[in-house]
Amino acid sequence: MKMDQIKQLRQYGFVIRQLVSREIKRKYTRSYLGILWSVLNPLMSMVVISMVFSTMFQRVENYSIYFLTGNIIWQLFTGATTSAMAALVDNKSLLIKVKLPKVIFPLSRVGAAFVNFLYTFVAYLLMLMVFRIKPSVMMLLFPIAALFLLLFCIGISYLLSIVYVFFGDIKHLYSVLLTLWMYCSAIFYPIDSTPEMVQRLIAENPIYNYISCVRKCMIYQTMPSAGELGRMVFWGIGCYAVGRFVFIRLQNQIMQEL
Repeated sequence: MKMDQIKQLRQYGFVIRQLVSREIKRKYTRSYLGILWSVLNPLMSMVVISMVFSTMFQRVENYSIYFLTGNIIWQLFTGATTSAMAALVDNKSLLIKVKLPKVIFPLSRVGAAFVNFLYTFVAYLLMLMVFRIKPSVMMLLFPIAALFLLLFCIGISYLLSIVYVFFGDIKHLYSVLLTLWMYCSAIFYPIDSTPEMVQRLIAENPIYNYISCVRKCMIYQTMPSAGELGRMVFWGIGCYAVGRFVFIRLQNQIMQEL
């Protein structure tokens, strides 16, 4: 790689860091607790959901952690994709004034969501200790699952950011889809409490697959099945590749629409 290319990559990396910092500051503007909400939100959700459903699903071991695990994965996905959707439209003036790779803008939104996720993960580790879940070598699989989940989020974000430029109503349609997607991800209920046909459908849900893999390695400290690991890799790399291909293919038409 030539020196000028390395220099250019460093410049782009600096721009992404600045955009990520801007997004985080903007998200917590006028908030006294600021970034602490990244820690408090999942914990408060865990308390509420546990109060409502823990008696219904008594057979689920460590139900509070069971829910919290699914919730932090879900919040990373929804936070990244929802914010990245409007990344190009929100930065229209910057796109016009400065010659930057358009891919930087959805990436910065995903990066901001991932930073929030890291703060949430600190609280998650504390809850694991509170519920006396012992450290295990299986927990080392978590960074791998998080990596492929991040690739999946980036791929979806690329697609949404492009579609939003041409079709603004996708924002409302996506919010409806997310509601359905959430209920099909077994975040607060065990999958075996549903009919067999529904279980098969949920098992093909990429978000549920990531949640299941993380639950197994972090809570139950077992190795996910070969099928789960294969789907985790397939959805991560496949979605990223498709999303980037579509983004690169259509990015030259963005300025005409903006």
